[in-house]
Amino acid sequence: MKSAVNELEEKGTMAKAASRKLAFLSTEIKNKALLGIADAIMTRQDEILTANKLDYKDSEASGMSAAMLDRLMLNPDRLQGIVNDVKAVAALHDPVGELIEEQTLPNGLQISKKRVPLGVIGAIYESRPNVTVDISVLCLKSGNAVILRGGKEALHSNLTLVRVIQEAAYKTGVPEGAIQIIESTDRALINHMLKMKGTIDLIIPRGGASLIRSVAENAAIPVLTGGIGVCHTYVDKSADLNKAVAIAYNAKVQRPTVCNALDTLLVHIKIAPQYLPLIAQEWAKAGVEMHCDKRTLSILGPIPSLKIVPSKTDDWGKEFLALIAAIKIVDSLDEALEHIERYGSGHSEAIVAEDKSAAVRFLNEVDAACVYANASTRFTDGAQFGLGAEIGISTQKFHARGPMALRELTSYKWTILGNGHVRP
Repeated sequence: MKSAVNELEEKGTMAKAASRKLAFLSTEIKNKALLGIADAIMTRQDEILTANKLDYKDSEASGMSAAMLDRLMLNPDRLQGIVNDVKAVAALHDPVGELIEEQTLPNGLQISKKRVPLGVIGAIYESRPNVTVDISVLCLKSGNAVILRGGKEALHSNLTLVRVIQEAAYKTGVPEGAIQIIESTDRALINHMLKMKGTIDLIIPRGGASLIRSVAENAAIPVLTGGIGVCHTYVDKSADLNKAVAIAYNAKVQRPTVCNALDTLLVHIKIAPQYLPLIAQEWAKAGVEMHCDKRTLSILGPIPSLKIVPSKTDDWGKEFLALIAAIKIVDSLDEALEHIERYGSGHSEAIVAEDKSAAVRFLNEVDAACVYANASTRFTDGAQFGLGAEIGISTQKFHARGPMALRELTSYKWTILGNGHVRP
């Protein structure tokens, strides 16, 4: 019987071989495979949902948090959303072979750069089975093979989804081995995977801070990190009150368990007495617990029915992933910028302001992957950005930043055409 490590090495070898064929696979075949995957997910949704119910039941019994259970759960609407994203990826321009730039040097050499796949992507992620589909289809369209290692809490869902994806893709001409999944839940396999230099070209972790930190510290392969979202919305003294209420409400409540949801609300002192009671009452209707600094408490404290607690030091810079928000009053835009610089994670930050100069300063000076003026941070998403889907959201600056989709899964190579040229 093969050991789990040997099986992983074998899958890695198959993925590497498949990646060489994928690099030259036609756009027509790739798109046909993607549309086949979309159809297969809908055709076999009962099988997928049955597997997901097993995972959900086991995770609920183990005491998994409500936030993580929400990420784990699939239903017909969520499956339809996944299918829509797959079709959106199929409709996108294929980046492979795209000419980035070209020039002819004075000596006659013709030099150009064109996009090529990275090779084999190793994806290590937790809880969300939709990630299995997103990563698989983005890698396929961008000409990369993929080795998936999902969390044990979504094992049945992931194995079923990968089986559906493989069967649909391989029968359309995608090379076998292009989409692999590690079936064993042995955590030691992750450490082995992180050392598969020469087989895996890039590791992308998606999950909690501890997972991402562990992968980054132990990998012998390049790692693209991100996903931890400590997201702020700053309401400037010039803000339109109605816009500010709608934006902060959406950013916190629309789906609080994801990385682009609002965590901290910063409010200018001059608008705080008018604005805070409005947003607090709207948040209270949705059950948001508000962790307030002293000045916020002095404004909201007398209002009954609000879920208010005094803020603590560790509320600043905390990703809540729940219906909880920290609120702080600031005296100026400068103070808001300083707070975000100190506590932000480089994910998504927003300002609500009618003063154009304040908005421009915020957009220019905040160092984050995605910076918004008068819009909810919930838009930080590959599908919402018109990218079809995303393999993750990078909060680093090399080689990709923000939602990572097709182009972010490519590199480039130089091609040089000469006519007997030799260097003098």
